[in-house]
Amino acid sequence: MPELGKKVPKLSGTTGDGSTLALDSLKGQWVVVYFYPKDSTPGCTTEAQGFRDLYPQFRERGAEVIGVSRDSARSHTNFAGKQQLPFPLIADTDETWCKAFDVIHEKVLYGKRYLGVVRSTFLIDRQGKLAQAWLNVKVPGHVQAVLDAIPAQ
Repeated sequence: MPELGKKVPKLSGTTGDGSTLALDSLKGQWVVVYFYPKDSTPGCTTEAQGFRDLYPQFRERGAEVIGVSRDSARSHTNFAGKQQLPFPLIADTDETWCKAFDVIHEKVLYGKRYLGVVRSTFLIDRQGKLAQAWLNVKVPGHVQAVLDAIPAQ
């Protein structure tokens, strides 16, 4: 994981619409990068809806929101369309973003161990430095806490 106050890695990825988004192209804005396990699952849908519903307030504060999971671009297109998400979703199928932010860890489900994405959010300041990190996120109240961490313009 990048250290607080240090520059985040230069990353780029494919979005649901097939375009490429480079993280450093957003320099000069606050950037919220949130990692979630899987499109169209209950917790991930609730979290995405929270970012969707508060997206105008994020934009008012000069912030962009980016969702990242290991799902395909096609899955992201379906998920974003169904949930009317106004922000990009990165299809991190090769786990480049997940590994750069160290969000893949061992999980246990029904007694089986597997490597999965730990729900996490990172706030990057206008200079491209990590300003805050939320790890092992619980969805209720989280999106508001992220918004509250961004100074009003």
